[in-house]
Amino acid sequence: MTRVCLIEDDAIMGEALVERLTLEGFAVDWRRTGRAGLAALRETGVELAVIDVNLPDLSGIALFERLIASRVDLLPTLFITGYGTIEDAVRLLKLGAADYLTKPLDPGALIDKLRALAATSAPRRDVRQEVSEHERLGISPAMCRIEAELDRLARHPQTPVLISGESGVGKEVVARALHRRQCPQAPFVAVNCAALPETLIEAELFGHERGAFTGAERRRPGVFEQAGAGVLFLDEIGDMPLALQSRLLRVVQSRQLTRIGGVEPVEVGARLVCATHRDLAALVRAGHFREDLYYRVRVLEIAIPPLRERPEDILWLAERFLAEHGARFPDERRRLEAADRQWLLNQPWPGNVRELQHTLERACILGQGERLRLRSTDTALAETSLRQQTEAGERATILAALVEQDYRMTQTAARLGISRKTLWQKMKRYGLSRTEDAG
Repeated sequence: MTRVCLIEDDAIMGEALVERLTLEGFAVDWRRTGRAGLAALRETGVELAVIDVNLPDLSGIALFERLIASRVDLLPTLFITGYGTIEDAVRLLKLGAADYLTKPLDPGALIDKLRALAATSAPRRDVRQEVSEHERLGISPAMCRIEAELDRLARHPQTPVLISGESGVGKEVVARALHRRQCPQAPFVAVNCAALPETLIEAELFGHERGAFTGAERRRPGVFEQAGAGVLFLDEIGDMPLALQSRLLRVVQSRQLTRIGGVEPVEVGARLVCATHRDLAALVRAGHFREDLYYRVRVLEIAIPPLRERPEDILWLAERFLAEHGARFPDERRRLEAADRQWLLNQPWPGNVRELQHTLERACILGQGERLRLRSTDTALAETSLRQQTEAGERATILAALVEQDYRMTQTAARLGISRKTLWQKMKRYGLSRTEDAG
């Protein structure tokens, strides 16, 4: 039975959670203050923690910081709050929290998350001690789960991996993270299958012997051989010509290849990591991708969610990109202001992490002092135009109501559904008076 420490000061919610967790098979130790909870978490036997951020004596964040200072291994910890913000989530996840939930709380979601954490019931390692901040993939729960998956995948170096996700999510970044965990001293070779001419891709992948074709003046090893015992990253595998897919399948299955113009087999020691932003299953159904190759390269699959689905990473990545830019260009050290943060969180980021990075690079270059210039001139002009149109429409509406009500303030305000004070302020702002009545 998994033992959960619940730290919640609300009596009604606490009793409800204890009852539900007990029915679901958890052993619950309920504490109502931060200090009592801290004492319980320091005891042995507790496997999971659920902490309310707002406690009567100290915040859940402060409690967690004290816990970190007092022990090396962190328990998998979920936070619950009625005042959740992205900034709070970023701070908690940076500290090492497993996840957070906002009130009104969905008990089913809480149970699901606790069961998922209980499945890996070993104490959560302090990621910051093992992976530098620069090497981390993100602080969102989704990216932390991917990092944990990479640790397991690194122990099986001969099994192919497929990384899927929209363009710009960082598929090569994840592939390099796997390489660092598996074989940091061995080569990492990356090839974009969509960027190579179809006439050259076979020689690029498998190499060729001298005289194999016109212009082949010497033997050249392909990328499989160049990768040695490291990692070969084939990006945009969905764009590989169908004719080459059968040969790639043979290499993956036999772990041997034959150079173009050669007869002797060459052993392949590299791990194959493929990536695509396309739906390979749909390509298989359409006859554009071999079904047998599809199942062979996706023995292990990592799906990277788009940036819009992990907002916790947006500000974390932004701070990281700003720090990197400032390190390269000390006279262009910028910082995020509150308005910048909100603007970043409001963007859909169709280009994902790549778009975010380019946006911040431009904002740093065009900024002044410590201030960024996040919005482009076109965007600023469009927003100004929209604001002007909105204000012109509002002014016309108020003027029409004033004329209709013969400039009687109380009746006009009632007609517009605003207070007399607000009406007066808007009239002053738009310069409205009886002289505006042209009729």
